[in-house]
Amino acid sequence: MPYAADHKQKTRTRIVQAARHLFNVKGFAAVSIDEIMSEAGLTRGGFYKHFATKEDLYHEAVLEFICQEQPEAWQRRHVDPTQSGPALARMILDAYLSDDHFADRDASCPMIALPSDVQRGQPAVKDAFRQVMEMMTRAFAANLEPSARPARQRALALVSMAVGAMVLARSVGDESLARELRDSARNEAYARPGWGLAEAVANAAQ
Repeated sequence: MPYAADHKQKTRTRIVQAARHLFNVKGFAAVSIDEIMSEAGLTRGGFYKHFATKEDLYHEAVLEFICQEQPEAWQRRHVDPTQSGPALARMILDAYLSDDHFADRDASCPMIALPSDVQRGQPAVKDAFRQVMEMMTRAFAANLEPSARPARQRALALVSMAVGAMVLARSVGDESLARELRDSARNEAYARPGWGLAEAVANAAQ
């Protein structure tokens, strides 16, 4: 019986999603092709019908975070896509630093779980990582209050604060300190003049 026309694409998607989850939890080096294919419910032999190397799969798995049709549960729980401006920027920040995102390692943003792997990775891997960072930067830049300081500069600072806080929070092995790190980054962002996040918080509370 022949496969359906979309069988190959569905199989490829299963591999990418399995790889993304395993890479997020274990990192690139610790995950084997056999383990990825087993997680996807497939055999190793099928891997090379879709990818030339594990690095190629890594590139696509990182990009899957920004290409998927449905946001992750931790994003849906905190972000109302009908909002705009500082209110939306605040929701994105709150979602990123939330307990939900902190706990959801399988569906985590790859910028948190994978930076040390990316440093040692091939150019294609670095390119995928950079695309995720740029996506997040554009989302903030488009929604911060107008200011004399360039929106991209402020957005990059906000991305650095959010990602850095989550990397540290995931690393310290102390839930109380992890929450303190995330709360401190969030409150510092709220306090920055010209970003409009404090006003968005006040308006949301009314």
